[in-house]
Amino acid sequence: MGRPRFWDPDGSRFGGIPTFPWRMAPDGYLTRRQLRAHGLRPGGQQVAAQILWASRRSKGGVRAAYLYRADLAKPVRPMTPGRAAALAKANLARRTCPQCHRDAGYVLPTRYGTCLPCADSIQIAA
Repeated sequence: MGRPRFWDPDGSRFGGIPTFPWRMAPDGYLTRRQLRAHGLRPGGQQVAAQILWASRRSKGGVRAAYLYRADLAKPVRPMTPGRAAALAKANLARRTCPQCHRDAGYVLPTRYGTCLPCADSIQIAA
């Protein structure tokens, strides 16, 4: 059968970065999402490797996931009261309707830019 299509551990074929096929990355390399699940963040390190796989979803037919070294990752910064307040304020802004100025209780759909009752009243009037 031969080697898999995206097997390039020395980085000579795919942009100078070590490349592995789907589910074949060596131990010690994690995606951002996997780092976060372990309570870690990349911490300023460069991408160490990538995973490539064929996909009909993307224009070029190939998708990529970037990998970081787990041994160089740093712990996630703790949430401070100031950051928590800023996050709460930003989330409130995403829920506040610009027309009726009420908290909708959900993130406003970007399609309408208003809460659903205001969007309905605009469509009825049009």
